[in-house]
Amino acid sequence: MDRNYTLDDIAMMTGFSTRTLRNYLNQGILKGEKTDGKWQFTAEEIDRFFAEPFVKEGLRIAEPFVKEGLRIKRNAIVFDFLADRSKQAKSACVILDIPVSMKESKTLSEFFCKQMETALGTVFTFDWNNGSARVILSGAEESVANIMEAYHRMHSDD
Repeated sequence: MDRNYTLDDIAMMTGFSTRTLRNYLNQGILKGEKTDGKWQFTAEEIDRFFAEPFVKEGLRIAEPFVKEGLRIKRNAIVFDFLADRSKQAKSACVILDIPVSMKESKTLSEFFCKQMETALGTVFTFDWNNGSARVILSGAEESVANIMEAYHRMHSDD
């Protein structure tokens, strides 16, 4: 399912004001389509915007936690979960911050990738930075719960 984003959506994802985003539109840095008087942006247009060196630097200044490239796209899973108020089934979104070494993070990433093979309708992201892994899971409540149970079983042996 393709989703279009608004200026407010991009402002929430980036921390830029809508006024700044409108300036980027006027300068041609951000491209979208105006429909019924409102700007709409595809994920591809947002990706191109985030890839602009000027925008990357602005995000580094505006968002000190961004160190290596943009992690905003990964966080869009959470934003999409919160923005969708018309879910037809029970849904869950979980964010795990796990202190691990880089070597341990590879094992952890492999575990979640393996879990995703059977978790239909569930999405996840994985990021490791300075000794901490962040896992974001979003999808059907039962699928997310099953993954979390498997994760806890894996760590109950520790």
